Amino acid sequence: MDDLSKVFHMNGGDEPTSYSRNSSLQKRAADGISRITSSALTQMLSSSTNPAVLSMADLGCSSGPNALSHVKRLLEVVDGNAAASEIRVYLNDLPTNDFNAIFKGLPDFLNEVKNERDRSIYIGAYPGNFYGRLFPDKTLNFVYSFNSLHWLSRIPQGMYDERGSSVNKRSIYITERSPPVVSQIYYRQFREDFSSFLKSRSDEVIAGGKMVLLLLARSGAHHYYSSSFLWEILYESLSRLVAAGEVEEERLESYDVHFYAPSEEEIEEAVKEEGSFELDVLEIFEVEKDPGEFPSYGAAVAGAVRSMQESMMSHHFGFRDGTVLDKVFDHFGASVDQRLTDLRTFTAVTVLTRL
Repeated sequence: MDDLSKVFHMNGGDEPTSYSRNSSLQKRAADGISRITSSALTQMLSSSTNPAVLSMADLGCSSGPNALSHVKRLLEVVDGNAAASEIRVYLNDLPTNDFNAIFKGLPDFLNEVKNERDRSIYIGAYPGNFYGRLFPDKTLNFVYSFNSLHWLSRIPQGMYDERGSSVNKRSIYITERSPPVVSQIYYRQFREDFSSFLKSRSDEVIAGGKMVLLLLARSGAHHYYSSSFLWEILYESLSRLVAAGEVEEERLESYDVHFYAPSEEEIEEAVKEEGSFELDVLEIFEVEKDPGEFPSYGAAVAGAVRSMQESMMSHHFGFRDGTVLDKVFDHFGASVDQRLTDLRTFTAVTVLTRL
């Protein structure tokens, strides 16, 4: 599929399977780097680029309460460090995103933050694909992207042969069963996408402006036993539908995810090659297995993965209601809990300064 922007989105609304109700893991990941994010914004504001009008962009804001939670935290940093009389915040995601799930709470949010501050605050949606240009030249002071850049712009080119069959049999991502060419294909797509992201932002971010990027990653050269482990469990859960005659094997074997967890070295190489940003911080963190308000960590992960993948799975497999997916993710969550000791998930945080 060449144009995922017409299909891919997090589950909207506020239903039990919505992203709004299943994004606590993502919020904890962003909250976990709040010290780094705050420090980057403070450094930018304390430099000679401290602007009278401060423009910030959240790239990949998704739906639900997390977006405004991030805005509130950043406004608190601005309060102690900037003289800006006007703050503009652009919330970006694909046009298929449920922006209403954010903006239905915006009037109350703005009333709260404006009552606490003697400055103008404007928050608006900015739909579009962040792997290309979004904003006019030199208009952004601060950019942040949390839990988004591990999603590729497309299923990697080269994953299918001339007959349309996937070269990645019995897998939907990079696993031990995958031919060596599969990891090369995925890396090539990540490199192309991440370079396009950096090049687009280099035109939009002013000199001295900063970016904070948080994405799923891996801790070393090998993909196995990190984020790929969850995709292997999802493949096993989908295979049960094939065994039950609910999904054709051919449909499963032609399903691949548009995801890539880069290593620290791969991120650093891409930043240096593009050349427009100085690399201030690059750290890898292991994700804590905290279920939060969910009954188990497996249930929390199942809810998160479903809210992120349901649009793609429904489109590919033709699922018309949620009953089949209920079975898939019940099994998925139980499998995660059973194999919890084998699961290790990592995130990378990168802070960049526009040269």
